Amino acid sequence: MSHVFVVDTNRTPLNPVHPGEARRLLSHGKAAVLKRYPFTIILKQAIITPQVTGLRVKVDPGSRTTGIAVVNDTSGQVVFAAELTHRGQAIKANLDARRRVRRSRRQRKTRYRKARWRNRRIKKGWLPPSLGSRLENICTWVRRLCQLCVVTASSMELVRFDMQRMENPDIAGVEYQQGTLMGYEVREYLLEKWGRQCAYCGVKDVPLEIEHIHSRAHGGTNRIANLTVACVPCNRAKGNRDITNFLHQKPEVLARILTQAKHPLKDAAAVNTTRWALLDRLTATGLPVETGSGGVTKFNRTQREIPKTHWSDAACVGASTPPVLKTTGVVPLLIRATGHGSRQMCLMSAYGFPRTAAKGARRVQGFQTGDLVKAVVPTGKKQGTYWGRVAVRSSGSFNIKTSTATIQGISYRHCQMLQRSDGYTYTTGGALPPHA
Repeated sequence: MSHVFVVDTNRTPLNPVHPGEARRLLSHGKAAVLKRYPFTIILKQAIITPQVTGLRVKVDPGSRTTGIAVVNDTSGQVVFAAELTHRGQAIKANLDARRRVRRSRRQRKTRYRKARWRNRRIKKGWLPPSLGSRLENICTWVRRLCQLCVVTASSMELVRFDMQRMENPDIAGVEYQQGTLMGYEVREYLLEKWGRQCAYCGVKDVPLEIEHIHSRAHGGTNRIANLTVACVPCNRAKGNRDITNFLHQKPEVLARILTQAKHPLKDAAAVNTTRWALLDRLTATGLPVETGSGGVTKFNRTQREIPKTHWSDAACVGASTPPVLKTTGVVPLLIRATGHGSRQMCLMSAYGFPRTAAKGARRVQGFQTGDLVKAVVPTGKKQGTYWGRVAVRSSGSFNIKTSTATIQGISYRHCQMLQRSDGYTYTTGGALPPHA
């Protein structure tokens, strides 16, 4: 089972406890709920000399989703698991939209704004906002976990498995590109680029073969842009036929394949760009940092017969992974980064003039948009109990977004604060099968 974090009245982290023990402490009045996500209780007394066990926080960085796990190296118990979804794509889209607005405004010669000269120096270690957001998300959760439990070490996946360099450390140049590593990198690249499914029929969890989009018989090359992955039946059915003739009855599939073939693997590039910066950030926390490769992670997970998920990959990072990982009943916390709202004071018209009034105070009657609340409406058309995120209004009449609908016109008097907005939304995932 997923464990519950415990801190004493002085916010000193203690050993996580079983959910049954947490319920007993709450029912007997010895503790209270401190946080809903991740679920944490606070004792009503201080522990003078706590007996605590050091835990290890493990991270499997990803471009879109990062796996996080807290593992007890001694017992092999996975104490906490989470999958953190980043918002780097949304940040990139917002920056592109802002750039388009500014450029169009300058070209219209309305409210002229001088172009920014490229004579400013970029600070060492600077990253684009979309990449910096990923680092901040991961570091934020590592710090939070250090406040909720006793973390004595950390692990992160740093590089891919490099068989060729292990066999011959001095290999370089063309010899390095055409050896054993070449086939491995190409295959892994294609599997990630095409979502580990057949490009023609979309089938998953079957053996996939490297396929030439434009066959060699019709002038196709071995370049990455001309390669994809296909299942055995589709590969044999296509043979040396031209892809246009093979997919003439599926024009939408043909258009998708030709478009996706030209796209680079942006996700892999984002991870490669930020991995060393993340290592520096984790090292700066003062915790011993263990690094591992993707090959070691996959080996550990395969040897322990654990299904592949983001958080299970995180639990298997590094050589410190216990021989037996106890993952039965662990329910991961699904975290999605949403940001802290917009800093834009008012909306502009098509000509760059303000069309709305400046935003006022962000808090209304002690509530802020995004807070998790419980609303109990005793009478009226909206009678009932609602749990969800609140959207505040200056009038005091709020909207509450539940898991199924949005309830409008709920007075702040009926709302009870559960957890303040912290830039993330939370749901719970499913547990692994019992045999894992």
